[in-house]
Amino acid sequence: MKIRHEVMITPERAVVDSKPIPVTTHGIDMLTELYRTRINDYPRFFKMDELCRLGFVASELLLQAAGDRHADSEDRAVVMFNSSGSVCNDRKYQATLQQPDGFFPSPSLFVYTLPNIVTGEIAIRNGYHGETAFYVLDKKSSALIDNALRATFCDETTQSILGGWLDCEAPDDFLAELYLIEK
Repeated sequence: MKIRHEVMITPERAVVDSKPIPVTTHGIDMLTELYRTRINDYPRFFKMDELCRLGFVASELLLQAAGDRHADSEDRAVVMFNSSGSVCNDRKYQATLQQPDGFFPSPSLFVYTLPNIVTGEIAIRNGYHGETAFYVLDKKSSALIDNALRATFCDETTQSILGGWLDCEAPDDFLAELYLIEK
């Protein structure tokens, strides 16, 4: 496996291939700033939860660095990992269930109560028809992540993976470490 490009996003900064991207905001607002200044052509971004926004922005920055959208293909997999699932949005959804004035759970929040929605959004945006997977681990484990990525390459069709660690526990507590990996 060879890492071709990498991106890291924290609440304080965004870095692509070891080069910081200038930002004026922090936390979840930084993702909106990055979207508006670097992407700005996918209106569904504003309907996404925090985990999806994080994964979407990170994947877009990664693909921009590659200079190749690699669209409409079956040979690119999207494989993500975290340790909190979709807990940030799960908490919001749970709050709608516990309103004393009535039981009206929000369908718009329910859509994002599965972490694999982010891999689907990335695949849909880019026309990827290869494997998509989201693994929730007890804790970050480089060995488990490496093994899962290597196993993904066992499929002869898969030639590259857009993947890595993508965790969002709260709007001001998140981390994206994504890579574009080739066989």
